[in-house]
Amino acid sequence: MSDTPEFDNDAALETLYHAAPPGRTVKVAAADVGVTYGGKSALAGVGMDIPDRSVTACIGPSGCGKSTFLRCINRMNDTIDNAKVSGSIKIDGEEVNDRAVDPVVLRARVGMVFQKPNPFPKSIYENIAYGPRIHGLASNRDELDAIVETSLKKAGLWGEVADRLAAPGTSLSGGQQQRLVIARAIAVNPEVILMDEPCSALDPIATARIEELIDELRENYSLIIVTHSMAQAARVSQMTAFFHLGSLVEYGPTEEIFTNPRDQRTQDYITGRFG
Repeated sequence: MSDTPEFDNDAALETLYHAAPPGRTVKVAAADVGVTYGGKSALAGVGMDIPDRSVTACIGPSGCGKSTFLRCINRMNDTIDNAKVSGSIKIDGEEVNDRAVDPVVLRARVGMVFQKPNPFPKSIYENIAYGPRIHGLASNRDELDAIVETSLKKAGLWGEVADRLAAPGTSLSGGQQQRLVIARAIAVNPEVILMDEPCSALDPIATARIEELIDELRENYSLIIVTHSMAQAARVSQMTAFFHLGSLVEYGPTEEIFTNPRDQRTQDYITGRFG
């Protein structure tokens, strides 16, 4: 007798592909998400349940929609004039596209780290303090100092910059700048951290440090990372989503995706037949 479960319909199979692991709390629930730019489809029919306190990697060829999906979660697509987003994305059951949701408040809950480190043209201290200050998270300088120190420690940077907080954030190395940006995201108490190719501009040593940091951060946050590196996805993530031509082809535990993919397109991609 086969160990493979039988399904009566495509919907049941879809549930297997796109559900969070049993017993895991769902942090982000996406259903039938689509995005068009000027009427041209960039993403269609994407649905998956992303578990809390874990790393979910989005992989796939360039232009397949993975970064577009990432930007849906904190409504970054709102900043693009001809972008139209459909479907549903919920964080802890709250619809992020609801008109009552303030995108500024949402982006405090859902931090974003981009491909190229982008520290503000301010001091190291002010890079971290800026968010807590505008969101009213500190009532005095002592509280702000504590937030800055805690955030830099969580990002593994405090020991390297504690004695030069007044120095420009841009004076740091590329890897340090990326950790500074991560500390800046942490400072406003996010629940979800999005990372779009966070290591692509870094050398191997800095990349290894960021990967170690990602592993540490998943104890307290849900992380969703877009990466072109399948080796990186295999190293840092617990769940992996494979995108192709604007669709979510397959989603599941990382080990299963890489060792026993259910879809031939996934198999072809991870074995290098295309991409």
